[in-house]
Amino acid sequence: MKHLKPLLLIASALSLAACSDAEIAERDTQAAFSLTIAHINDTHSSFDPVASSFTANEMRVYNEFGGHPRILEQANYYRAQAEAENQSMLFLHGGDAWQGSAYFKLNEGRMNADILSRMQLDAMALGNHEFDLTNAHLNAFLSAVNFPMLAANVDASVDEDLKEQNNLLPYVVFAFDGFQKQRLTPGEPLPEAQHLVAVFGLALDDMPNIAPNTGDLVFANMVETAQSMVDEFHAMGIDKVVALTHIGKAIDVEIANQVNGIDVIVGGHSHTLLGDFSDLGMGYAGTYAEWVINPDGESATCVVQAGEYAQAIGRVEIDFTNDGRVLDCVGGNTLLSNDRFYRDSERTEDSYLGSEASAEVLDFVAVNPRIAVVEEEASMRAHIDSVYRPAMESAYGAELGMVPAQITHVRTPTETYPTGSEVAPLVALGQFQWAATEAVANVAGLQVDFALVGAGGVRQSLAQGLLREGDITLELLPFANFISIVPLTGAQITQLLQDTVAATVPSGAHAGKFPYGGNMRYRFDETQPGVTGEIVSVEINRGSLLEPEWHAVKADATYNVAMNSYNATGNDGWDVLYEAQKESSDRVDLAYVDGELTAFAVDRIERTSDGRLQVIYETDALQCDIAGVACNTDAMAVVEFLRDIYVPLRGAVLPLPYGVVEWNLEE
Repeated sequence: MKHLKPLLLIASALSLAACSDAEIAERDTQAAFSLTIAHINDTHSSFDPVASSFTANEMRVYNEFGGHPRILEQANYYRAQAEAENQSMLFLHGGDAWQGSAYFKLNEGRMNADILSRMQLDAMALGNHEFDLTNAHLNAFLSAVNFPMLAANVDASVDEDLKEQNNLLPYVVFAFDGFQKQRLTPGEPLPEAQHLVAVFGLALDDMPNIAPNTGDLVFANMVETAQSMVDEFHAMGIDKVVALTHIGKAIDVEIANQVNGIDVIVGGHSHTLLGDFSDLGMGYAGTYAEWVINPDGESATCVVQAGEYAQAIGRVEIDFTNDGRVLDCVGGNTLLSNDRFYRDSERTEDSYLGSEASAEVLDFVAVNPRIAVVEEEASMRAHIDSVYRPAMESAYGAELGMVPAQITHVRTPTETYPTGSEVAPLVALGQFQWAATEAVANVAGLQVDFALVGAGGVRQSLAQGLLREGDITLELLPFANFISIVPLTGAQITQLLQDTVAATVPSGAHAGKFPYGGNMRYRFDETQPGVTGEIVSVEINRGSLLEPEWHAVKADATYNVAMNSYNATGNDGWDVLYEAQKESSDRVDLAYVDGELTAFAVDRIERTSDGRLQVIYETDALQCDIAGVACNTDAMAVVEFLRDIYVPLRGAVLPLPYGVVEWNLEE
């Protein structure tokens, strides 16, 4: 793939906003081929809209964003526009469609297959959460959908469930004649009179460390695979190359820095809403359609990603010259809002803005390219409501208490939320309080000191209104992980915090590993902005919830730390846990067996030849797939804490009265 010189590319991107209509028209006439890509990622079964808010004319407005029917409506609009202009178009999904809501817990992959097949997607990347069940479930999903899943660096040839699956592909090639497109079958002669676009997939090459249920799949090096794919396409005579990835924005940039010839990377995994949304009170996570210079210094790659939870859709347009050079790669993300606005998160009739104030918000939205009011696609909304919603609503169970105002979850501290998530510390405190009860301590044989939870294990904010058990077990903590109690030294705890927090500092880094504490707090100084920093203090609360007494962690002392089993084994960058347990462990795992809380003593953790982390028990192994075994103690701990301790103490479900993360930016 040939490109303009990088300086010309950068100049083109920087000068786009100043281009006149005539200049843009002249550019378009130079383009022998123009491709529009609409894209979404990390939708996580968000079939319904997400309660949210934004700033309009310096006023905070509470609304709803997205949901699959609204995404479909906007994608249909893009399609109709492309057809009217005879414009070539693809609609791509950057992976992680699975998990995230009660819909998924109840229907597993079946509803995802149904709804996504109605979206007219052209391809989807293989995300880590597509492994949250079993490869048999993934195989059923792949057999049911009407679009291919792409992962060029995944070998399924020896996996019992996926080895015969013909819809998990390394790449697909599309032949375009204007709006008309044809997906070519492998081995089919390439048409000479049409424009050819190759789309290949990349999955995380350390997937076994992030998603333990990968079976016998083999994951190859991402950089080597990507360059091999590009070289293969060029040898075939295809000079327009798209990488559809689920590896995170920061790694997308690394790939572009190390691989020649990828024109566009359409990404996922880091949940990055690229573009400047600061005028909406939502910050700036990086440039949309950022150009990254390739190692040859002659070519460059355009990188895009579209946020999370089906709240936004991205659209990028790539213009090519007749000899395969890229003229432009421009576009943006658009948040898709409903049209009913409130002045607070309670969203009562009293807080409705009214027609005049709503009209002002609508006027603001109408001239802002980063947000749009979009109706839900009616047939999909009706299908969800009639087929899936009744069972979902009946599954929520007993009431836990009222949430007076939304409790917000963000993965890392932001300008709006300087101490980070309001939800994750509540989850961690609930798991600590449960593990610290006399009943649990007697079974475990360990008295817990505090708890840690990774931001990625907490799936959403807590909306204003009545909170039920199912909001916790089906949506907030849906992974059915068991609680582990792991003895660690103060030095190991500090190193764990250092490794996991510092890894999230670079822009676009995967932030699911970011830690929050229950009954503990820490301070992090970002010593090199956007690069790294250091943990400067870690403290444990030896007082009460409402009257904390903070004491510094001692490096040589041992503390019993509660956390979910996923992180306790060292997954998702919590490598200190693996190192601490690879020789021997005093860890205890807790699950219910026939209704009785049972402790399973861990002997050590082993790393298998393919990189997976495996727990070795002293005697009987904890097997969550056996009848009578309930492993979701991570969620049940929070349910019992809210029901029996927190709501009676505070009268409602409220954020903690103190922050557990202090993040300082050194100038």
